Amino acid sequence: MIIRNATPEDLINMQHCNLLCLPENYQLKYYFYHGLSWPQLSYVAEDDSGKIVGYVLAKMEDDGGEDTIPHGHITSLAVRRTHRRLGLAQKLMEQASRAMVENFNAKYVSLHVRVSNRAALHLYQNALGFAIHDRDPRYYADGEDAFSMRRELTLATKA
Repeated sequence: MIIRNATPEDLINMQHCNLLCLPENYQLKYYFYHGLSWPQLSYVAEDDSGKIVGYVLAKMEDDGGEDTIPHGHITSLAVRRTHRRLGLAQKLMEQASRAMVENFNAKYVSLHVRVSNRAALHLYQNALGFAIHDRDPRYYADGEDAFSMRRELTLATKA
């Protein structure tokens, strides 16, 4: 298994992985927006045959104020069912977080997760050290609430 920086050529396969794995889907132009705006922040997991079996789509947030603290956001994380429980999601998240610190001096990273997604909550809280920051009512298209989560990033993230 190889974890590497995503390239523009990967974006269609990342979208395909998303369609297979998640109920929230994005138009291809959204992947291109991320890929062109923050090319150093998104990663893919490839199997031995070069097939993309997981990805993380990430970006930097700009809240607009002068005192804005630089921080990243995980837009989407997916791993195919056939390749789950191998640590790929954790490795993808760690790579994206490290890149946020190294390239943009990010102080924290945020994400949203369905309140019912126990597996993702376990990964984010127990394996990656995220904490629930807020609850966003009816965040998802089907009306489900989301937890807004954050993880502080430090120079140790680079290790």
